[in-house]
Amino acid sequence: MKCNVITLVAAVMTFAAILNPMLADASSEGDNQVTHPWAGAKVAYLGDSITDANVLRNDTHYWGFLHEWLGITPYVYGKSGHQWHQIFGQMERLRNEHGDDFDAIMIFLGTNDFNAGVPIGEWFTEEKVIVNADGNMVERKRRALSFDMGTFRGRLNTALDSLKRMYPSKQIVLLTPIHRAYAKFSEKNVQPDESHCNSCGEYVDAYVESIKEASGIWSVPVIDLYSLSGLFPMHEEQAEYFPGGNDWLHPDADGHRRIAKCIFYQLLTLPCQL
Repeated sequence: MKCNVITLVAAVMTFAAILNPMLADASSEGDNQVTHPWAGAKVAYLGDSITDANVLRNDTHYWGFLHEWLGITPYVYGKSGHQWHQIFGQMERLRNEHGDDFDAIMIFLGTNDFNAGVPIGEWFTEEKVIVNADGNMVERKRRALSFDMGTFRGRLNTALDSLKRMYPSKQIVLLTPIHRAYAKFSEKNVQPDESHCNSCGEYVDAYVESIKEASGIWSVPVIDLYSLSGLFPMHEEQAEYFPGGNDWLHPDADGHRRIAKCIFYQLLTLPCQL
């Protein structure tokens, strides 16, 4: 019984060590502390306004908190307003500035595709072909990935196909959009809350689900911030995490900290270097 108690205590202490961000620096040779698998990594961040370094200039972004807690070097390429079809410019800048000298890529996109009313589309096209199956030429259905850039799923397929070819050995992590509430940035830029569908009749969760499905299709992990971050700007009681007023869309520094905490713990389950 005594041995079982000692073993349990040791296990709890080890787990606590993993969860302590301050131990990210305790990685010197011979140190028995267990460190976070992403400690000290170089990570490229692709995305929209929530990632853009020029938005929330005087406060810390989620990637800034990850830098503080884990020593992650952030290469930030997010651009306000960008949709999935605009990721290629961010990818090109990353390649031009850092080549292959980084460990992983995080992609935080999708909310602007929803707002722009981009149709969801299909993952695949399908046709009938003749194929050799066990020595017999038979007719079977065959599917092929859709690269229709006029659809959300076509954009996801095109971007992930390019990333998988450009960086076949890099860890790629998808982040889903968070919940959306009312925002007004000008008289001609008014965005209703997520209880309203967009111009093509889709709700925001259809875009979230597509990103989660892309995880399986392309074998890239996804962190579901829509479900796991706890951010729900539809309630004014969450004013602590958003600027409020005319902007219930972008998290403030406290909201970014909450996003970063969610990412921190989810990354414990993922290798940074493949």
